[in-house]
Amino acid sequence: MKFFIDTANLKDITEAQSMGVLDGVTTNPSLMAKEGITGKENILKHYLDICNIVDGDVSAEVISTHFDGMIREGEELAALHPQIVVKLPMITDGVKACKYFSSKGIRTNVTLVFSAGQALLAAKAGATYVSPFLGRLDDISTDGMHLISEIREIYDNYNYNTQILSASIRHTMHIVNCAKVGSDVMTGPLSAIKGLLKHPLTDIGLKQFVEDAKKMNL
Repeated sequence: MKFFIDTANLKDITEAQSMGVLDGVTTNPSLMAKEGITGKENILKHYLDICNIVDGDVSAEVISTHFDGMIREGEELAALHPQIVVKLPMITDGVKACKYFSSKGIRTNVTLVFSAGQALLAAKAGATYVSPFLGRLDDISTDGMHLISEIREIYDNYNYNTQILSASIRHTMHIVNCAKVGSDVMTGPLSAIKGLLKHPLTDIGLKQFVEDAKKMNL
């Protein structure tokens, strides 16, 4: 399973990259705003800064909600850097734009997916990635992980190449469970990724090893 980090914070991206396990980055307007990145030129420069840190795909989201605007923005983003993946919303014009981009060889990530039917449409339109938001479903007492399993079954039934990018990851167990059900990618905060490192027995064992090493006068 690929590990993406869901942020626009360059410090967090750099730290995740330094761990040697990062495969890409996802961003959105909310994450950009959180970092105080405003204005078209600053946003485009920030995408380039991210691409210069990571080796893998960087999802850059269009702002427009109508077809012509999505095409204009998406083509500009795709031309920015080879690592850029155009992120599109799961709406009618978003599906149309996905089909257009896929016919042009431009990679896409269809986002804000909350049902298996939406994921099916994205795959039929040729999406490179589909982003089901499992954490937001959990927030309203709906089993987000079940959605990931449903999408996996449908894609396997028909050999769709669209990759399941499990988004809205809230915690470390979301990552583990996504891996168990066959998600191709997960995207989440640095805290969730680093949480995979933690286990009390590891800490206890390491402490004992260090103490024993001191007795050996190394």
